[in-house]
Amino acid sequence: MLFILPDTAGDLIVVQASEKLTAEDYQNVLVPLINEKIGPYGPLRVVIYLDQSFSGMEAGAVWEDAKLGLEHTEDFLRLAVVGGPDWIEWATKLGNYLIKGETRHFEERQFLQALHWVDDVEAGVQTEQ
Repeated sequence: MLFILPDTAGDLIVVQASEKLTAEDYQNVLVPLINEKIGPYGPLRVVIYLDQSFSGMEAGAVWEDAKLGLEHTEDFLRLAVVGGPDWIEWATKLGNYLIKGETRHFEERQFLQALHWVDDVEAGVQTEQ
């Protein structure tokens, strides 16, 4: 299951994943939210919190996640994944090669740090003069 958290505003998306993610979670929640926000805001800042009940992704969700990444390679400034099993660290590092923006994994206890990190985009962006 995927829930949109109240921190979501402007170009910031914050979602919580519980139990097992499904293709429907992507199709009905995440993809429409991303598409809604890209138009007015451009590249987005995203925090995905995998709570303690998170148990993985169905095959359909893996496919939807891959499609989302391929369709939006330039639409993320920073993407933080918080919590989850050990393989999430590896998957987050892989994300750095697949999207233009930065991805980073945080331990569950570092949720606020993740929010601050995605908010501090200017620190990671060089301005051209």
